[in-house]
Amino acid sequence: MSVTSEQRAGADDVRPFRVDVSDEALDDLRRRIAATRWPEKETVADQSQGVPLALIQELARYWATEYDWRKCEAALSAVPHFMTEIDGLDIHFIHVRSQHDEALPLIVNHGWPGSIVEQLKIIGRLADPTAHGGSAADAFHVVIPSMPGYGFSGKPTSTGWGPERMGRAWAELMRRLGYSRFVAQGGDWGAFVVDWMGVQEVPGLVAIHTNYAGSVPADVYEVLLAGGPAPSGLSAEERRAYEQLDTTLKQRVAYAKYMAARPQTLYGIADSPVGLAAWLLDHDDGGGEPAAAVVAALSRTTSATGELTRDEVLDNITLYWLTNTGVSASRLYWEYKGGFWDAKGVSIPVAVSVFPGEAYEAPRSWVERAYPNLIHYNEVDRGGHFAAWEQPQLFSEEVRAGFRSLR
Repeated sequence: MSVTSEQRAGADDVRPFRVDVSDEALDDLRRRIAATRWPEKETVADQSQGVPLALIQELARYWATEYDWRKCEAALSAVPHFMTEIDGLDIHFIHVRSQHDEALPLIVNHGWPGSIVEQLKIIGRLADPTAHGGSAADAFHVVIPSMPGYGFSGKPTSTGWGPERMGRAWAELMRRLGYSRFVAQGGDWGAFVVDWMGVQEVPGLVAIHTNYAGSVPADVYEVLLAGGPAPSGLSAEERRAYEQLDTTLKQRVAYAKYMAARPQTLYGIADSPVGLAAWLLDHDDGGGEPAAAVVAALSRTTSATGELTRDEVLDNITLYWLTNTGVSASRLYWEYKGGFWDAKGVSIPVAVSVFPGEAYEAPRSWVERAYPNLIHYNEVDRGGHFAAWEQPQLFSEEVRAGFRSLR
């Protein structure tokens, strides 16, 4: 990867950080996996009761005996990491400066149950586009922070670290790095963060790109939350989106409701690696990632929406385990009191990419109402909720296209 990293002289307390996991921590992980007390098999032949026993037992066997965290650690260590304190909390981030002087500064936001592991495959594509089929004119200086309570960032000891505060913190981070003009990208919780950065019009922010648009009109959202049938007068695309969201609310968000209500009760995911893995796996998008990647790996077939492998899924789970962030990451659901898919009032320029395996495919009509300064909208043909992870090349092309008019 043809990029360089540098720390701006005089930046406010930005210090290098090195990923270094001890052998003892890895030995303890394997010991705990081996000591798992298993429940009985589910009483159904499908996954309607949760992650099947056979699937999680085979994953545990592989995790304890064949999986190699050091490969992930090497990939993480191949890019420069830093730490800085913002608003009383240590914030970890990756910072890769492009070799192209006119590169556009970009901060990329992950979500749950993700981490910076999701973005590793897009760093080179964005910072060095000429090595990946792009033009030097599309280069970015790339900043990827770990959200508070996630990965290597600090864990909040008091309330208040929701997407709004994160957005202000990211603006401060970009200021410290010397970027007076920048753009922001986000999916999942990262999409909430960039939306609120736009609502707050944080200093230096020029535009945002989201692959998880908050676009549902208020009247439609009200009906959706009430569990009613789709309102009359919707177009075919709008009705499809409504039905996708209705299915998501009724079948796919039990985990979110629990974390929003009682995150501290999840002690089991701090004590048991297998408990953590099952909790993080029992979350998918319309195409079934990341759980489908594990199923596919067990049957030696191709995963549903992209390039995820069993090892990549375990990289992410292992990072949660090693940093003991299962519970601290869950608290974000408790912190946020707003709607998940509602329009939030973003007036700055916005680029939107819609992936077919997403929780819902945001129709252009809704997106144009939610983001009146829309500069890019595209429905791509593959990929899902974890777009940067599943389809890094396609995702990177969308980010380049989304911000091209701002160069």
